[in-house]
Amino acid sequence: MAKKDKKTLPPSGAGLVRYFEEETRGPKLSPEQVVVMTVILAIFCLALHFSA
Repeated sequence: MAKKDKKTLPPSGAGLVRYFEEETRGPKLSPEQVVVMTVILAIFCLALHFSA
């Protein structure tokens, strides 16, 4: 039986997350505000769908 050579690859940067300390411009929303706006949008879309 032939001997199998196990070759390992060098480690890469895949899967790493970079966090930035700088504040970016744009609206600052809390997670609760995003959830509320999503629910309101879903209700609005359902209302439009069933009103036609």
